[in-house]
Amino acid sequence: MSKPKEVILGVTGSIAAYKACELINRLKRRRINVSVVMTKEAEEFITPLTLQALSANKVIRSLFALTENVSPAHISLAQRAGLVLIAPATANIVAKLAAGLADDVLSALVLSTRAPVVLCCAMNEEMFKHKITQQNIARLKKIGYRFIGPRKGRLVCGGEGMGHLAKVEEIVEQVVAALK
Repeated sequence: MSKPKEVILGVTGSIAAYKACELINRLKRRRINVSVVMTKEAEEFITPLTLQALSANKVIRSLFALTENVSPAHISLAQRAGLVLIAPATANIVAKLAAGLADDVLSALVLSTRAPVVLCCAMNEEMFKHKITQQNIARLKKIGYRFIGPRKGRLVCGGEGMGHLAKVEEIVEQVVAALK
């Protein structure tokens, strides 16, 4: 019997980072193991302790974190991943991945995995619509990365616009389908 697939949840520095809590809960209800990798910017919005308590797994925050077998954490997680889900995905992480950068644990993990990568964009509408961001998204789609959202909704800047994180239920349904 094969081992169940694991979702590696990448959390980046967006106000939508709080929705990672609900994502973890909903995925775990589906009996999906979730491990969390977070950028230092994400820690401005949510604590590693919260995500660790919900996921029941150590939260990886450093490129230099080691696992029990002395393997770098990003390599170990990359090998275990059934899917890498980045939610929220900021314009910054989209740009890093499109450029092939690996200057933090999340971007290094993505470059190290063979698992499908799904990005759930959440950013200001102007950032999302910017020509460079759209080129970066197109480049990542061309090499097989999948995108969920963003959707039109209330943005931190006060208005409504394209850039709101997709609904958690939608993300979970697409993750479950991708794992099958």
